[in-house]
Amino acid sequence: MHSIAIIIPTLNEERALPQTLRHLRKQQFNEVIVVDGGSQDQTVSMAKKNLSALTPQKAQVLTADRGRARQMNAGAADVKSDILLFLHADTLLPLNSRTEIERVMENPHCVGGRFDVQFEHDRGWAWMISRLMNLRSRWSGIATGDQAIFVRREIFEHMGGYADIPLMEDLEFSKRLKHLGEVASLRTKVTTSFRRWEQRGALQTILHMWTLRFLYWVGLSPQTLRQFYATIR
Repeated sequence: MHSIAIIIPTLNEERALPQTLRHLRKQQFNEVIVVDGGSQDQTVSMAKKNLSALTPQKAQVLTADRGRARQMNAGAADVKSDILLFLHADTLLPLNSRTEIERVMENPHCVGGRFDVQFEHDRGWAWMISRLMNLRSRWSGIATGDQAIFVRREIFEHMGGYADIPLMEDLEFSKRLKHLGEVASLRTKVTTSFRRWEQRGALQTILHMWTLRFLYWVGLSPQTLRQFYATIR
């Protein structure tokens, strides 16, 4: 049986994080690490309160320089588990996630993987967007952080972790990962928040994200793209 660490980067996630951590009580992971990037709300205190109710070998809140890549790298450096799973603060793992991960990682050629995704209200625009995300990911072999990327720890260390870039770190990482071995595309779904799409409008957000990704693929640096990116929490 593999040991599995859950690493959750946070920044002002007091509304979403408690539900995510409570959901993890129903599952048995070896380590759960919350890495905060300087929240100005009650994220850290809520993380500590909810982690105290978990029973893994290790449950801890760390602080790191702001930036999802930096925070995830800091969390990975602090754990000892065989497999690292990077989970967004507003994303719920399926209850059979550990079983699914262990199943695919029995294949020694499998270096990591990701889940399919659905939104909390799985209808209308949310239904269509999530299905398109899953199809695109399965076709391209590229995953987003919403899909709960997991990877063998020795592979992560060999890769040097996530690139220290302000955005697109998940796409950059999964692009490198797929060249190192098989990457599992699990059809089991994580459930994530639809807040970004709701606040900006579904169609506007689709166009915004596709534009950013197109500019990234044609060579614009994440540092340049950052000025076009508005984080919605």
